[in-house]
Amino acid sequence: MQTTATTTTTTALPACRLCGQGLRHTFVDLGMSPLCESFLEAEQLNRMEPFYPLHVRICEGCLLAQLETYVTAAEIFGGDYAYFSAYSDSWVEHARVYAERMTKRLALSPKSLVVELASNDGYLLQHFVGSGIPVLGIDPARNVADAARRRRVETLVEFFGVELAERLVPERGQADLIFANNVLAHVPEVNEFVEGMCILLAPEGVATIEVPHLVRLIERLQFDTIYHEHYSYFSFHTLVRLFAEHGLQVFDVEELPSHGGSLRVFVRHPAGEPEDAVEAVLEREREDGYDSLQGYRGFGERVAETKRRLLELLIEVRDEGKRIAGYGAPGKGNTLLNYCGIRTDLLEYTVDRNPGKHGKFLPGTHIPVHPPERIAETRPDYVLILPWNLKREIAAQLDYVGDWGGRLIVPIPAPEVIA
Repeated sequence: MQTTATTTTTTALPACRLCGQGLRHTFVDLGMSPLCESFLEAEQLNRMEPFYPLHVRICEGCLLAQLETYVTAAEIFGGDYAYFSAYSDSWVEHARVYAERMTKRLALSPKSLVVELASNDGYLLQHFVGSGIPVLGIDPARNVADAARRRRVETLVEFFGVELAERLVPERGQADLIFANNVLAHVPEVNEFVEGMCILLAPEGVATIEVPHLVRLIERLQFDTIYHEHYSYFSFHTLVRLFAEHGLQVFDVEELPSHGGSLRVFVRHPAGEPEDAVEAVLEREREDGYDSLQGYRGFGERVAETKRRLLELLIEVRDEGKRIAGYGAPGKGNTLLNYCGIRTDLLEYTVDRNPGKHGKFLPGTHIPVHPPERIAETRPDYVLILPWNLKREIAAQLDYVGDWGGRLIVPIPAPEVIA
C-alpha cells in the first residue's frame, strides 16, 4: 500500500479528468476491491468476481483527487441501482428543509422549473411537487426512476450532459433551479457535466451542488467513502476552478454535516461579488495547506493504522467468544470490509432497511444481508455500524440492543465502542 503522496513512475500516465495533466502522485492506495453496489445472489457466490484498483491519484495542477475510470458510469448506474435515498429518514428531512429554503430564497412558483440531476427515487423533488412547482428529475437507473414516478416526480432515464441539456432547453425551457446532490463525484466526465449545467441554467437561475469535502475526508479519515462509483474527490479550491472553467461563478458556499462533512456550493452565471463565505472557506483551505500537494501527504499511513486498530478490536471480541453483526449495507461499508479483509469469520451478517438487498450477499466479502429484525432475533453482542455518517439515527433505532447488554461499534475515524 502507498502511504504518502508518492510519485508514480509509469511511462503512460493517466490524465486528470479536469485539466488533462498526467497523474504522477498517489493520494492513497486501498488495493483491489469489487464494485461496492454489486450485491450477489446465492447462485453467484462460487463464480469469479471482478475486482478493480482503488488507487486514488491527485493532480499537481488542479489538485483533483481521482480514480481512473476502470468501469464506465453506464455499467455502474445504468439499468437498476441498489441505492434508494428515501430509506434514510434523516436524508429525507435534509431534502425537505432544502426545498423549503430554496423555494423562499428564489421565490419559486408554478411558473418556475426545478431540475434535479441524479434525482434517484424522488426523495427531494417530491417536496417541490407538493408545493405545485414544476419539476424534472434526471437519473440513469430505471428502478429508482420508477420509484420517483410513484411519488409523482416526472423523471427521465438518461445520463446528463451537453447533448441532453441542448435537447431540453427548447423542449422545457431553462431551469430556475438546478441541484445535484452527491452526484458530481459519480461523474467521470466532469467537464461535460458542468457544461451541460451551464447550458440548462436560466440567465438568473441558481444551481447548487452538494459534494463530500475532501478536506473532511482527510481530517476525519473517511477512507471508506472511496469506491469506484466515486470517480473524483473535491476540495473547494478545485470546485471553484471547475465551474470557472465553464463560465460559472461560485457565489456562495455552506458547510454541511451530511456524509461526514460536505459542501453545498451555489453557482450562477457571473453577476456581482460572491458572498464572504466563499473567500472564508478558500482561506481555511490555504491555511491548512490544501492549496498544494503538501496538504495531502501522509494520508495512506493514517488509513493503515485505522485498519490495524479495527481488526485488533474485532479479533479481540471474537477471541472472547462474542458475536458481531453489522448494521447497514452501504457502499462505504463494502470499501471498509474489503480493505480490512473482514468476512464472516468476524462479522456474521449485516442488516439493511432496503428490501432489495435482503437475501443477497455483500460484494467481495460474501457477508449475508438480512432485514433489521434479524438483530433482535439473534441478539449479537456487538453491532458494527457501517453507515457511520448516520450513527445517531441508527443508534436510536438500535437502542433495544442494550436490553441484552449489546453494544455498538463505530469504525470511523477510529474504532469506538459505544453503549
